[in-house]
Amino acid sequence: MSITPERKQELIKEYQTSDGDTGSAEVQVAILTERIVNLTEHLKTHKKDFHSRRGLLMLVGQRRRLLDYMKSKEQSRYDTMIKRLGLRR
Repeated sequence: MSITPERKQELIKEYQTSDGDTGSAEVQVAILTERIVNLTEHLKTHKKDFHSRRGLLMLVGQRRRLLDYMKSKEQSRYDTMIKRLGLRR
C-alpha cells in the first residue's frame, strides 16, 4: 500500500524541475498519483476497507488541489503533467 523509498526517489528524479528539487508541485502530484494507484489496487481486493477508502478520497482531493494550483499558475505545466501521468482531466 505504501510507496517504497527507492520508488519515491525514482519519481523525484523523473519529475523534478531542477537539481535538488524535491517539493515542486510536479513531484508532489507524481508521488500522490503513485500512492493513489497503490491504494486503488488494495481496495480491489479489500472491498470493505472503508478507512483506506477515506484515505484514498483525501489523497485524490489533495492531488486535485495541487493540479488546480498548477493550472492557475501555468497552464503548460498542468497540461504536461496530465499527459505524463495519464489523468483524464
